[in-house]
Amino acid sequence: MTAASPSTRRLALLLAGLSMFGPFSIDTIFPAFPLLARELAVDEVAVQQTISVYLLFYGLMSLAHGPLSDAWGRKRVILGGLVLFAAASVGCALSTHLGTLLVFRALQGVSAGVGMIVGRAVIRDLYHGPDAQRLMSQVSMIFGIAPAIAPIIGGWILLGGGDWPLIFWFLVVFSLLLVVATARWLPETHPVEARTALSPRGLLRDYLRIGFNPRFLRLALAGSINFGGIFLYISSAPVFVMQHLRLGEGGFAWLFIPTIGGMTTGAFLSGRMAGRTLPVRQIGIGFACCALSAVLNIAYAASVEQLQLPWAVLPIFLGGLGMALIFPVLALAVLDMYPQQRGLASSLQAFVQLMISTVVAGVVSPLLSGRPLHLALGMAGFMLLGFAFWYWEHRRERHLAGPHMHI
Repeated sequence: MTAASPSTRRLALLLAGLSMFGPFSIDTIFPAFPLLARELAVDEVAVQQTISVYLLFYGLMSLAHGPLSDAWGRKRVILGGLVLFAAASVGCALSTHLGTLLVFRALQGVSAGVGMIVGRAVIRDLYHGPDAQRLMSQVSMIFGIAPAIAPIIGGWILLGGGDWPLIFWFLVVFSLLLVVATARWLPETHPVEARTALSPRGLLRDYLRIGFNPRFLRLALAGSINFGGIFLYISSAPVFVMQHLRLGEGGFAWLFIPTIGGMTTGAFLSGRMAGRTLPVRQIGIGFACCALSAVLNIAYAASVEQLQLPWAVLPIFLGGLGMALIFPVLALAVLDMYPQQRGLASSLQAFVQLMISTVVAGVVSPLLSGRPLHLALGMAGFMLLGFAFWYWEHRRERHLAGPHMHI
């Protein structure tokens, strides 16, 4: 950490806030799905595309955020993304047709990833080793609040008599507050002398070089596919909460608080384990939690006719905890592969995760969300496949580095 750096607590809060406006864009509108379908005269399957379109453009643009920050500086790119997000949110609030709403949702997706992606590079610019893992875990812990409170806020807005556009006006206010906080408190961690020229040909070459690196793919897929198991429930929240749990617009807390509570607890434990537990052991504990979560979830969903609280969400809490133990270690391992191009590596890592999330929201969730057992089997499948990629990387690194490997 440099002498000019802000306090760790303030930086963690700011970076967590910058990461939060992405999940807020997804989850805050969940309670408004039935209202959107009625007022825009479409079915709820069509409304689901407001998530898919957002994630698609979020993922595509994630390829650019990191390289832009490598070339222009972290702070400038973050501020530009925040301003564009605020403008896109205004467009969403003023939309009167689904097509118009989808266009502005795409613009939200173009800008929403800048905080998370560039924020990871900021952490790695300032910190190393266990210090970086601790800050990454602190950010994850605070960031985990967003998916929990976002649908609750959306539900409160609707239950308080507000219409669905008011949800997007809330996002406008939130993003403008982040503009002010970023301008005032975020340091520029990527100095001019360390920046790389933005060359489309060179950028394509670097993307291909990193993107087809087998170790990068194994690490990125291990974390991203494992997260897909949790995201399956997040993207299926309207059906899971309103149909399977038979709760109303204010009932999303029953899914999101346990889910994000597990992720927050895991992030806290990851911070405590940094420097004390070998990363490979921490990942093993995380996947053990995921395995137990999957077994319990399938057993419960297969044994009851009607899901009941809290039993229906306790396995998801455990899965979120395991995922949060795994992800910070894998994310830092990817960034450490390319110390001169952390922004680009962070972009590619986010792209992999977001493309998987897009498939989950747009394809897997509509296919599996109709039955609780199908959702449980889907979560287990994602977690098993994520473990398979990590185990592949673990065996290969152990063979190359011997018994004292760290990841």
